[in-house]
Amino acid sequence: MVDFARVQKELHECNKDVQVSGIKVSPVGGDLSHLTGSIPGPTGTPYEGGIFQIDIKLADGYPFDPPKMRFTTKVWHPNISSQSGAICLDILKDQWSPALTLKTALLSIQALLSSPEPGDPQDAVVAQQYLKDHQTFLGTARYWTEAFAKTCGVEEKVKKLVEMGFPESLVRSTLEAVGGDENLALEKLCSG
Repeated sequence: MVDFARVQKELHECNKDVQVSGIKVSPVGGDLSHLTGSIPGPTGTPYEGGIFQIDIKLADGYPFDPPKMRFTTKVWHPNISSQSGAICLDILKDQWSPALTLKTALLSIQALLSSPEPGDPQDAVVAQQYLKDHQTFLGTARYWTEAFAKTCGVEEKVKKLVEMGFPESLVRSTLEAVGGDENLALEKLCSG
């Protein structure tokens, strides 16, 4: 059974210094076992200036079992699947400890953005590009950050789709569901 008292305490910890860390966590629809987190892209990386959304699901055994985390914002990184948002990080698997918290896990993911480990990739295509054509990797990572993780970019996408006649709340939830991909959002909105 999830220790909800601990989860409440961790949410308070995460959100008390948002102005400093930039890290936020909140429940999805009031469910304390399903959360959404956001982390800022680290300074001096191609992710700088982006805000990255992470889906967090707490297993029944939390805090003894690791949280299941995946990016919902599309990210070009060797240790993050460009397709599913799956994250390759030891503390989210076999190196998890009940002494760790949601905030330390999110800080570790933020650190992973700064220090990719292409030798242990989640996305082999990105890892190959990182190793063989680093300049192209940096350009692609910057482009994806601009396209999917910049808040001003999100507002522009919302505005465009609302101008096409879709309700704003539906546009926002659809964009979030597809990781900010405007084309996928339009497809989904048009298909009903």
